[in-house]
Parts: sequence; structure tokens; C-alpha cells
Amino acid sequence: MSHPLLNAFWMIFWFFVWVMWLMLLFRIIADIFGDKKLNGWGKVGWTLLVCLLPFIGIFIYLVARGDGMAERARAHSDRDKKEFDDYIRQTAGTAGSAGTAGTADNQSGTVDQLAKLADLKASGAISDAEFEQAKRKLLAV
Repeated sequence: MSHPLLNAFWMIFWFFVWVMWLMLLFRIIADIFGDKKLNGWGKVGWTLLVCLLPFIGIFIYLVARGDGMAERARAHSDRDKKEFDDYIRQTAGTAGSAGTAGTADNQSGTVDQLAKLADLKASGAISDAEFEQAKRKLLAV
């Protein structure tokens, strides 16, 4: 007796297993090439093992190097976040001095720069004339 609904469920199940296996394969390959400590021959060996003996290779990789996968992913994520934060700080720092008029950030940056100029004048690092010239230039922007 044929059960078409049961056959459909089995087909969906095996499709899900196949997609899960592909995701795991791509994750492992990304981990292999993202590991800075693994040399070139190690990457070649693991890639060949995972591609030529897919199921056994994946299981061996998970047993041998699975513990470090999350740590390597976290380190990569932390490194990306730090680079992004540095980029934002650098961009925000240069945008304040670029002279975008009318923004609160620009006004705050101008006040900070005026305070720095006043401190330089008070310490004697710049003369009164230099202070007035820098202040006029700063306020003209």
C-alpha cells in the first residue's frame, strides 16, 4: 500500500538534512580558510579531506578542531567590530573638522576647539595675535 503523504514527509526530511549538511560544509570551509594559525598545507589537507570524503571528513574535522570553531568565529567577529568602531571614530572625528555648518556636532566641535585654543593661549604656547587669528579662522568656518 502506497502512502504519498509519508513519502512527502520523508522527502522533506532528507532535503532538510541535505541543506543542513551543506551549511555545515560551508561553515567548516570558512573556518579552515579563516584560521590564521593553520598553515597553507594544513588548509589544503583539510579542504581535500572535507571535499573528497565529505561525511567522514566533516566528522573528523568536528572532532579534531570543533572546539576552536566558536572561539575563532568570536575572535573574527571582535576584530571586525573593532575595525568598524575605529572607522566610525575616524570618520566622525574628521567630519567635525570638515565644517558641516548647522549641526550640533559641528558646534560642539567648534566649542571644543575654542577651549583648546584658550588653553594654549593661557599656557603661553601661542601669542594673543595667533589666538585671535585662529579664533577668526575657526569661527569663519
